[in-house]
Amino acid sequence: MTDHTDPRLKDLDGFRIEIDAAAQRGDIILSRPPMNVINMGQRDQLRAAFEALDADDRVRVIVLRAEGENFSSGGYIKGFLDASPEHVSHLADNVAAPARAAKPVIAANQGYTFGVGFEISLACDFRIVTESCRYALPEQKLGQIPGSGGSARLQAIVGIARTKEIVMLSRRITGRQAVDWGIAIDCVADQAALDAAVAKLVAELVEFSPLAQRTAKKLINDSENATVQTGIEMEGHCYARLRQSDDFREGVLAFHEKRKPGFTGS
Repeated sequence: MTDHTDPRLKDLDGFRIEIDAAAQRGDIILSRPPMNVINMGQRDQLRAAFEALDADDRVRVIVLRAEGENFSSGGYIKGFLDASPEHVSHLADNVAAPARAAKPVIAANQGYTFGVGFEISLACDFRIVTESCRYALPEQKLGQIPGSGGSARLQAIVGIARTKEIVMLSRRITGRQAVDWGIAIDCVADQAALDAAVAKLVAELVEFSPLAQRTAKKLINDSENATVQTGIEMEGHCYARLRQSDDFREGVLAFHEKRKPGFTGS
């Protein structure tokens, strides 16, 4: 798929986009094996790809995955020396594209998932990993720190002590550890099992009201750093709005009529 209205999506660098309208999913597939290194300019294109799929009515769920044995070994290191300070200052905005998307986003991770590969996966809503997956933020070895939100997002998930271990010691986290620590929701044996697990999760997600789903994602993201009381207040406003929706009415009627609801997203 290409969007000729957005110049960033012409001549895609290191990835491609596929849409399966029947499954209501849109895939962004890193396709520079074996390491799927992410170039500097590619980050702008990845942002545009998430924005395009988020606006595509055929897509209910966005999947970020990769070809080959590794998800991504990270960014093209020399590119940081060539990039302008202004360009580098926008890296975190690009990597945050999955979090900004209104639709749910799944990251499918296998093998090396380092640096920006880990950071963009952390910006997704769900992560499914293989046993071969190794998460790492190795920037300390380059005299740097994660620059695209990795340490901040990781700390929100695993806490300060484990984040210091991963960031300050450049420790690698296995797929099994990732599940145990709450980074990933499932760890499967291999690539075939990963594809099946992602397809199953997509099928599960599309059964829900798209309006309620978008609302839940935004509420959870927006209230992440709020006090409990503020979070409850925000939740109440969202709940009240959904009470007026067609999807809520359909959900209630379907429950009482013992049938599958037909949600429309309105």
